[in-house]
Amino acid sequence: MASAADLTFGRMNAGASGRPSVALLRLRLPGPGDLRLDRLGSSLSDRELLVDLGDCIGSGRWWRGVATLAVLVGAAGTLALKTPVLTGVVPAARSDAALEETRADAIAPQAMGSVTGRVVPPTRAVRRLSEVPERPRIELRARVGEGGLESALRRSGVGREDLLALGGLMNGVVNLRGLKPGTELSMVMGRREKKADPRPLMFLGFRSAFDMRLEVVRAESGVLAMKRIPIKVDKTPLRVTGQVGGSLHRAARAAGLPAGVIADYVKQMSYVVDFQREVGGKDRFEFIVEHRRAETGEREMGQLLYAGLQNGKQQISLMRWGNGGQFFRANGEGAKKGLMRTPVEGARLSSGFGMRFHPILGFSRMHQGVDFAAGTGTPVLASAAGRVIQSGWAGGYGNVIRIDHGKGLVTRYAHLSRLIAKTGQQVGQGDRVGLVGSTGLSTGPHLHYEVWQNGKPVDPRQTRFQTGTQLGGSDLAAFKAEMARLKAIAAAGGPVVAEASEAKGRKG
Repeated sequence: MASAADLTFGRMNAGASGRPSVALLRLRLPGPGDLRLDRLGSSLSDRELLVDLGDCIGSGRWWRGVATLAVLVGAAGTLALKTPVLTGVVPAARSDAALEETRADAIAPQAMGSVTGRVVPPTRAVRRLSEVPERPRIELRARVGEGGLESALRRSGVGREDLLALGGLMNGVVNLRGLKPGTELSMVMGRREKKADPRPLMFLGFRSAFDMRLEVVRAESGVLAMKRIPIKVDKTPLRVTGQVGGSLHRAARAAGLPAGVIADYVKQMSYVVDFQREVGGKDRFEFIVEHRRAETGEREMGQLLYAGLQNGKQQISLMRWGNGGQFFRANGEGAKKGLMRTPVEGARLSSGFGMRFHPILGFSRMHQGVDFAAGTGTPVLASAAGRVIQSGWAGGYGNVIRIDHGKGLVTRYAHLSRLIAKTGQQVGQGDRVGLVGSTGLSTGPHLHYEVWQNGKPVDPRQTRFQTGTQLGGSDLAAFKAEMARLKAIAAAGGPVVAEASEAKGRKG
């Protein structure tokens, strides 16, 4: 018996040739096998294949879910073991030459080994140039050296004709050979016809003075023209205050003052105060200095105008006055009176006047002066104006200078490493006469300083002499008005400058 019944129907038609033909139509009916599949599908649709294994544990339904899961896992494992391994083509390792070629064409940081390209041989399309082309203009920056402006321009390639033209333009304004060394020059050099010819100067600019800038430009006609550009300058003096601390020099330097101004301050103050005995760490200093500030930001310091010192309860004020640059006290009395209290810069009093035990001779004897400990090479100053009567070797004194100041007053400076003043030379108060050393009977670098009055040694710290110049009248009134104006200037940076000076001074 067939699994399905086929019913065939036939119909007769007339063909193209005139002979009859039969068309068959077959209809397939469901057989017994198809009926069984339908019954199986219906049975499966009534059953729950996805069983929650967390529900009704141990029941028949639960065990049917476990069996289903086991069958699925086993089928998946069987299929996985029978899956074939897929293999591809493995590229061959590159040689070093191939890697180098790839690196040349790569885009990557140079730190990772990349290069910016490679040189390839020229093709037939390349044509060799007769000469290397020049840039149409060159911008240069240079600085003036010891040879002056003219030398700097020559080094930069400026031709003779342009130098002559510049000399005519700047005649009476700037000396081509006398410009300050270090001045920066800005230049632009133009195109030239031949390489053998110098490039024409198209532009030149520089600071001819602190308050003036000069610019030279070549016009379209080819002629150089000069232009003066004024620079606004604030000339308000600079006032700096602070605490002496461990070192006046270090505190003042920390406040930004130049060494030359500090040395002038110490020199002028040495006429009226003994730095070794009368100046303490809590005393306060005051500087007023010439100061210029340009609108472009540059600053320039000049000479010391005012020197002040709050010495305990005593206020010492000195100000420069007159064409000679001499300093005077607040009452108009000249600072230079008699002898300088400290004839050596930045020294420390190490031995006083009187009987003492000599460290080299080994017995006590009269010490006819005072000793100032200082480093070798420290300048020694003449304590007053006079004539040098001795400059040379003097046994235990070593290298010595003696100065006659008149009226029976003589000073001696011993153990010097170098003699500056010569015998018979006239020196002024504060002039350098020698350098500190340790020649003769000496245990270390220091200055031995003696003062003799009418042939007898006297203690330099106790001696008093007549005063010097005294201002009066309208000159004294103008002097006091100017001092009041200077002292009214606000201190630079306010308390900050003083605090910085105090902190660094205490460390020194």
